[in-house]
Amino acid sequence: MMPPEEPPKERWPEQPRPSWPEQPSHDRFLDDQAGPMVRPYVMTSGRLEPTRGKFDLITLVVAAGPEPDGQLGLGPEHVSIMRLCQQVMSVAELTGHLDLPVATVRVMLGDLLDKGFINMQEPEPEADMHDIRLYKAVIDGLRAL
Repeated sequence: MMPPEEPPKERWPEQPRPSWPEQPSHDRFLDDQAGPMVRPYVMTSGRLEPTRGKFDLITLVVAAGPEPDGQLGLGPEHVSIMRLCQQVMSVAELTGHLDLPVATVRVMLGDLLDKGFINMQEPEPEADMHDIRLYKAVIDGLRAL
């Protein structure tokens, strides 16, 4: 039995590695710039769904009383929601004012609902939305604009 042949000493010719264009420093996410990418996850402790309530985009929310003073378990975003909800506001409007993802706002609203700080009115079920008069009223309203 003969020993296996040794591989040839000559290697494949070196291929030049592709050079990737350098990104300008303002396009990189470094240090302080990386913070907002993680923040919503941290604000909700990783939760993606509220503990109570469905909170569709058209769900109406209102504060059950004045904004709380230094309540335990409430972050600055919770307090901001309480301030905004002193008047009736939809979940979509809250999301726009807070500049946060909808899922994050929903989780925070669930926290506030659990503590009794807000009241909500969910939209009518779809079964009740088949009344032709409603659609005619919407069309008439749009035409009036």
